[in-house]
Amino acid sequence: MDTTTAPLRVTLLVGSNRHGRFGPVVADWLLDHLRAHDDLLPEVVDVAATDLPTTFAPTPQATAALAEITPKLSGADAFVVLTPEYNHSFPAALKNVVDWHFTEWRAKPVGLVSYGGLAGGLRAAEHLRQVFAELHAVTVRDTVSFHNAGAAFDDRGRLRDPSGPDAAAKTMLDQLVWWGRALREAKERRPYDGA
Repeated sequence: MDTTTAPLRVTLLVGSNRHGRFGPVVADWLLDHLRAHDDLLPEVVDVAATDLPTTFAPTPQATAALAEITPKLSGADAFVVLTPEYNHSFPAALKNVVDWHFTEWRAKPVGLVSYGGLAGGLRAAEHLRQVFAELHAVTVRDTVSFHNAGAAFDDRGRLRDPSGPDAAAKTMLDQLVWWGRALREAKERRPYDGA
């Protein structure tokens, strides 16, 4: 298969584990966009379904959780990270999943989707840019953000006005595909060693 045009395996990382979280509503909308994009093959890692300790001790509990998560991250060509904003940043559970991994992120693109109140989660997204830069990942420029997210969706989880978010998602995913293909091709020619 020609890897320059083959679909990219993209892992959607759903970053909230808070009780009563709004994340699944946004994740469902986002998955529709990922599945509709011919260049992407999505799968999901949801931090609410993980059971990783924060001690980074290689316990049987951690080993079992990593057996579910790590293959989805290492096999991905690209990522989309969905984050709420908690106290001007992203959730601890999301940071924990990120920190349990290192090489899985290297030389891969990351798209950011955020939601929250007035700021739409943008401060969380900007903090994630710093984290992923340290992990040798490339965050794409354009993001998708939902300001006052609860009011943006109706009771059935549909956007009241999809025009802006749909356009933002298309732009972000097109950038993700470009970076994903470019980095995949570059790594095939010359493996990334971090130097």
